[in-house]
Amino acid sequence: MNAPWNPARAGNREPFVAFVCDESTAETMRSIAVEQGWAPEKVNKGGLRNAVQTLSVSASPTILFVDLSESGDPLNDINALAEVCEPGTVVLACGQVNDVRLYRDLVASGIQDYLLKPLNPDILRETFAQAHAMLNAPKAVEAVVDRPHCSVAVIGTRGGVGASTLATSIAWLASDKSRRTTALLDLDVHFGTGALALDLEPGRGLTDAIENPSRIDGLFIERAMVRASDNLAVLSAEAPIHSPVLTDGGAFYQLQEEIRGAFECTVIDLPRAMLVQFPHLVADVQVVVVATELTLAAARDAIRILSWFKSNAPQTRLVVVANRVQTGVLEISRKDFETSIERKIDFVVPYDAKLCAQAAKLGKPLAEAGKGSKTAAPVVELAQHLLSLTDAGEAEAARTPGKGEKGGSLLGRLALKMPGKAKK
Repeated sequence: MNAPWNPARAGNREPFVAFVCDESTAETMRSIAVEQGWAPEKVNKGGLRNAVQTLSVSASPTILFVDLSESGDPLNDINALAEVCEPGTVVLACGQVNDVRLYRDLVASGIQDYLLKPLNPDILRETFAQAHAMLNAPKAVEAVVDRPHCSVAVIGTRGGVGASTLATSIAWLASDKSRRTTALLDLDVHFGTGALALDLEPGRGLTDAIENPSRIDGLFIERAMVRASDNLAVLSAEAPIHSPVLTDGGAFYQLQEEIRGAFECTVIDLPRAMLVQFPHLVADVQVVVVATELTLAAARDAIRILSWFKSNAPQTRLVVVANRVQTGVLEISRKDFETSIERKIDFVVPYDAKLCAQAAKLGKPLAEAGKGSKTAAPVVELAQHLLSLTDAGEAEAARTPGKGEKGGSLLGRLALKMPGKAKK
């Protein structure tokens, strides 16, 4: 409800609707409505509860006035209103509780103003004037950067290799360092850690999408995504483990499509089992990060996953990352691992137990918690490399070496200036 105003929708909306709890407030509101040129019958009885019920089946007005007097938990009830209130609506509220903390919390939740009862007609007129001024104010036009949507998936060869840790850090780096609006889509419905790693409650957005795929649209995405920052939003879940996910994968694909239209970058934490169940999920993914450890079992599964992509998604670029690498305790040497999978490892991320524990305690991505560390540095380079692949196009991207190749990602970014520098 606090989304940017869209004047193109004004023709389909009522200019004003109010829901109040008592006749005295209704009379005051009707007289002011007439002065504003609004129909007095748009002042309804019933308060916030009636507002939620009515707006769940009808379009939201341009200006909505709600009475919170009968609400036992105004903040939660305002959140319920937000679920049914379309973007662009200016919401004004009134109530009997005179508490500056409540006022701040309500404004932070998206309402424009909160007035105390009994309503003062002059203050009410001033409040509506401010609402009109906000609606009619010129909107700042942001510069549009013409670049392709970035779509990255992260898949672990085995459980515990840190694929989710990499996905969270990549999403954070794309949003914070590259200033791109980024969506982190965690498709591990029962055991996802995307929201947990960012110290967020996952909400029911992902499970609602699976249960009701027909509801998935731009407005659903706006409400279902949990905001981690201005540029980063997360769609994750902690579905009950006694409730199996019954889906043909269509909901996941629809989510990707809608997210593509709403964000500049999508990072998908993709459980490897989904390659078998829903192979179409990687059809539009530009780059896949295959996270692995240097073990015999991981080598076997890396071979199988790389082979699967070669046969089923040859258009997808692959980046192999050896994660959580502990020097001196390797089950398989890097050279032997690369020989087994018949390709180079592009990036190596060393394991730092203290940094991982600190990131978990702070509720921050590894790349944010470990700024400047030897563990975070290759993750930063990985994120830069992934964005360069999606931005540059196939011809230029083919000339950009990964971290595991001679030259590293810095020379990769300078490849156009150094055309004679070939990969060894």
